Amino acid sequence: MRRLLATGAMLGAAVIVPATVLTTALRADDRVYHDRDANDDHRWDRHEDRAYRIWLHENHRAYRDFARMREEDRRAYWHWRHEHSDAVLHIDIR
Repeated sequence: MRRLLATGAMLGAAVIVPATVLTTALRADDRVYHDRDANDDHRWDRHEDRAYRIWLHENHRAYRDFARMREEDRRAYWHWRHEHSDAVLHIDIR
């Protein structure tokens, strides 16, 4: 009986943990940021994340979560982003 309960617990954990991680990852893609200079909103998705990483590389910066960046740096990113569409950056837009 103990073995059955242990196996059931392990199986339950194997199902619940990935579902929890997936939900958290999906929620992270639903962030919306407001660009006050251009007075528009930007949804943070995989395309925006890819563009952000290109911007970091071009500006010789280490990765830092966008939500933790200084406001001055965010404004610089949004200014750059308005000049660099997904097509210009060759980001797959499927």
